[in-house]
Amino acid sequence: MKEQLQIGLFDWVEASDTRTPAETFAHKLALAAAADKAGFHAYMLAEHQGTPLSIDGSPSVMLSALFQRTRRLRAGGLTFCLPWYDPYRLYNEICMLDQMSGGRLELGVGRGVSPLETAAFGVDWDKAQAMYLEAFQVLMQALTSRSVSFAGEHYKFDESPIVLEPVQKPHPPLWYGVFNAESTAWAASLAVNVVTNLTAAAVRPITDRYRAEWAKLGKDPKRIPMMGINRHVVVAETDREAMDIGRRAYRRWFENFTALWRMRGVPLPKNIAYSEDFDGIVKNEQAIAGSPRTVRDAIARQMEQSGANYFLARLAFGDLALEAALASAELFAQRVVPELAVAPANP
Repeated sequence: MKEQLQIGLFDWVEASDTRTPAETFAHKLALAAAADKAGFHAYMLAEHQGTPLSIDGSPSVMLSALFQRTRRLRAGGLTFCLPWYDPYRLYNEICMLDQMSGGRLELGVGRGVSPLETAAFGVDWDKAQAMYLEAFQVLMQALTSRSVSFAGEHYKFDESPIVLEPVQKPHPPLWYGVFNAESTAWAASLAVNVVTNLTAAAVRPITDRYRAEWAKLGKDPKRIPMMGINRHVVVAETDREAMDIGRRAYRRWFENFTALWRMRGVPLPKNIAYSEDFDGIVKNEQAIAGSPRTVRDAIARQMEQSGANYFLARLAFGDLALEAALASAELFAQRVVPELAVAPANP
C-alpha cells in the first residue's frame, strides 16, 4: 500500500536588487510560516559564502528565527559545510537549535561544493575532505559522550567537556548530498538521509544501491531513511503562467548561481550542470512548472523513475516575489500533495 509522499522545501536565501537583506530574511520567514501551516515536512537552507546565491552567512541564525515562527515544521542546514567551522562550537549550536525548536532540527553535513568559497576561510581545497571527515567524527563523538577527546591532523581536543545535549537522541536526523551510488554504503551504515539534484534516471542507481546496502545490514525496509530529489518548482493555475513566472525568476537565479565563478574567471565544475534558461532545466527534469495537475504528474513520474521517497521543492528562487512563492506553496499543498503517494520502501 502506498503512503502519502513527504514534501520538504529547499532555499538558497539569495541576494536581491529589489529587496534589502532584511526584507529577504522576512520573506523566507513568511514562507516558512506558510509551509508550517500547510503541513510541509521541513524547510532546508543552503550554506554558501561570498556569493549572491546565499546571504545567510550563518544558517544557525536564520534557523533560530525560523523556529520561533513555526510550531511543527522541521528545518535545518543542507548543508553545514564542516571545514568552515570549529566542530566543538558547531556542536553547541546544533544542541541550542534542537533545544529551542523542541527537537525539530535536521542536520545536513558536508565538505561544501565550491573551492572558491572554501578559499575565503583560508582552507586548502585539497584538505577540505579530510577536514570534513575529522570534524564529522568530532561531532558524532560529542553527540554521544560527555566529553571530546580527538587527535587528528586538523582538530585536537583533550577531554573538552560536553554540557549541552540535543533533544533528539542520539542526534538530529543526518542529511548528506550525493552524486554517486558509492556514497550509499556509508550513508546506510549511519542511517543518513540523502538528497541529490540529478535526473530521475541518474538517481535510480543511488536509491537501488541504498536499499541494497540497507538490506545487507539487516535493517527494517520500512524504516529506511529519506532518499530525496531536489527541484525548482513553480505551481500556477495554468502551465503557461507557471512557465512565465519560472523564466523570469530563473534568469536572476542563474546569475546568482554563477556570479562567484564568473568573478574569478573559473568555469563551473562539470558535476554542477544547470541550463542557462528555465526551459532547459524543465526539459532535463531539474525543474517542474505548470498547473497543479502538470506538477503532480511530473513529480509522480520522477518519483517512480528515481525510486526516491522524498521530494524537496525549491519554491523561492531568483527574484520571485513573496506573493508568487506563497501562491505556489498554497497550490502545491492543497492541489498537488494530497494526491501524491510513494511506493513502499522496499517494493
